[in-house]
Amino acid sequence: MDLDALDHKIVSALEADARISFAALADLVGLSKTPCWKRVKALEDAGVIRGYRTLLDPAQLGFGLEAFVQVSIDVERFDAFEAAVRSHPLITRCHATTGEADYLLHILATDMAALDRLLRQELNRLPGVRHTVTSMSTREIKSDISLAEAARHTSQQGVSAVSPIPRSRATLS
Repeated sequence: MDLDALDHKIVSALEADARISFAALADLVGLSKTPCWKRVKALEDAGVIRGYRTLLDPAQLGFGLEAFVQVSIDVERFDAFEAAVRSHPLITRCHATTGEADYLLHILATDMAALDRLLRQELNRLPGVRHTVTSMSTREIKSDISLAEAARHTSQQGVSAVSPIPRSRATLS
């Protein structure tokens, strides 16, 4: 779906405050309520808007540690591994990656002892896990991202959101 300037305004406003009323959203973007609702519905139907969530502070909920775990697995077990990861409540994010590891996990733990238990008793026993490397976060530098702002930035630069990797002009000999 190609987003026009009005769509960008809508997704930006909803990203900033998903609880905004349709009347307030319509006023903010310069539409009446019904056309605004139709635009939001179209963005939802197209998958641009995947859902609405409340952002919670992990530290306020007792999670004092965040860790990033690189995981290498036996390739034939990836389906079982991914299913186990999806169902684990302390693994907040999982990405399949290139390079040394097969996956990168973001994990929350209450403290060092809980992280150690999680790594030894749970993570290392997930299907197909061969090797893990864990890095702990010492402090968060940036977490509040705006995908709407990133999309607007790329469109203003004349670059598509997914741009091809430029080929090197050098040739291999």
